Amino acid sequence: MTTHKSADLDVSVVSRAAIEPSHQDRRGRGGRSAGRWAIWAGLAAGGVVMVFPVYWMLVTAFAPAGSLTNQRARLWPASLTWANLEQAAHDQPVGRWAVNSTIIAVASVALAVVVSLLAGYAFAKFRFRGRNLIFAAILLTIMVPIQVIMVPEFLVVAKLHLVGTLWAVILPRAAEGIAIFISRQFMLSIIDGAGELTIFRRIVLPMCGPLIGVLVILNFVWRWNDFIWPLVALQGQDKFTLPLGLASMQGTYRSPIEAIMAISVISMIPVMVIFAVFQRRFVQGIASTGFK
Repeated sequence: MTTHKSADLDVSVVSRAAIEPSHQDRRGRGGRSAGRWAIWAGLAAGGVVMVFPVYWMLVTAFAPAGSLTNQRARLWPASLTWANLEQAAHDQPVGRWAVNSTIIAVASVALAVVVSLLAGYAFAKFRFRGRNLIFAAILLTIMVPIQVIMVPEFLVVAKLHLVGTLWAVILPRAAEGIAIFISRQFMLSIIDGAGELTIFRRIVLPMCGPLIGVLVILNFVWRWNDFIWPLVALQGQDKFTLPLGLASMQGTYRSPIEAIMAISVISMIPVMVIFAVFQRRFVQGIASTGFK
């Protein structure tokens, strides 16, 4: 009888020991929980730091003139107004700038997507002499900044009598080294014994939806925000894009900060729309573009 009681006692003690966590386990779990909270706090702080400039731009764009630049400035204005947008549209050819930016971005994206798809298909599918050397030269262009080739590029555009036209900005960006590289890597993952260009149109191209999403977003953002080359190639305020127009509004002695922020809000909308439309395909394209 005593033996059975001692055995039952031992079993109950072992069961409680197995079920109840030890002090070290509880301390370890508490440390991991504190670490997770610290990570989340750091991420939240980083998110606030990145979002605050956008918030300040929006608030400044719709706040009464001067209300956020005086000594009694607050994080939220006492009232909101559309006057800054109306004043900016009245004083500056914002509509013309937006049209120029749209034409350049859309035309450049269309050309870049077509050229990148065809070039990527050629480098992935066909075997020809000097293929690797040409592809290596294209990769080297990724590391060359625009400032290095600006003068010869301007001379070429000038000889073609394109200076001061939108084509001077569109045509030099028809082929991007990084876009061709991404296209080739994507094509390598889907080509298996393909033969002719008809297969490119009927088999390869329908499978390139994610790749096209990547190319559209990258090229649109590049061309929409481009500043250095349009500054050199475009002449006259009626040919300015939105980035050039915003820069021209910053004077030596006076800068209408509210109007600049209002136009900045307008220029941000197309990029957000393009990313929202192609976001899913962009993520798929980046995930499926391997390095082979």
